[in-house]
Amino acid sequence: MSWYLDAWKNYVNFEGRARRKAFWMFALFNIIAIVALTFVEGLIGLRSDGGYGILSGIYSLAVILPALGLAVRRLHDTGRSGWWILIGLVPLIGGIILLVFYAQDSQPGTNQYGPNPKGA
Repeated sequence: MSWYLDAWKNYVNFEGRARRKAFWMFALFNIIAIVALTFVEGLIGLRSDGGYGILSGIYSLAVILPALGLAVRRLHDTGRSGWWILIGLVPLIGGIILLVFYAQDSQPGTNQYGPNPKGA
């Protein structure tokens, strides 16, 4: 839970580095939250005909900046610029490339974005 709260505390911080564990725990918690909200929306009838619900929509909007900041810091941890996130706009292949970048280990030592968070 602390990984999730740390992402919210740094929600517009696009500087520094983020560990793999912080990134993936935040992603896991977001998936769990969206599934839970979608289930609740289905139970109380808040979903539209297209399958979208108001609660999950509001949560998705609220989590955009923390997720974006964490993704940029994760790219920094692998030694890449945060601008690499734009490759995700390329259909299919962009998402695969980002997935590979996010799964890579941290760059050892200090890089241009700061000290290695594993060493802290």
